[in-house]
Amino acid sequence: MTESSVPAHQSDPANRARLRWRARRGLLENDIILTRFLDAYETELTDEEVDALTRLLDLSDNALLDLVLARKEPEGEVDLPQVHALLQRLRVV
Repeated sequence: MTESSVPAHQSDPANRARLRWRARRGLLENDIILTRFLDAYETELTDEEVDALTRLLDLSDNALLDLVLARKEPEGEVDLPQVHALLQRLRVV
């Protein structure tokens, strides 16, 4: 029996398409950064990294940009090791 009946990100094209759609943002800067990141790394993202990105995508555009540009660090529900690790990768793109 499998641990979860939810398909993993990499094995489900619909999940990958949904993530890319959610990455489209109102602020052009976020849109460019996220699109470049997904173009470069989408096929190698782990489910943990997808979860971290999903948490970031739940933020407002301005809050997300502040995190990506290192103006602020994650707080509250997004202050998790996997979110910090993903932000480090996003900041390099």
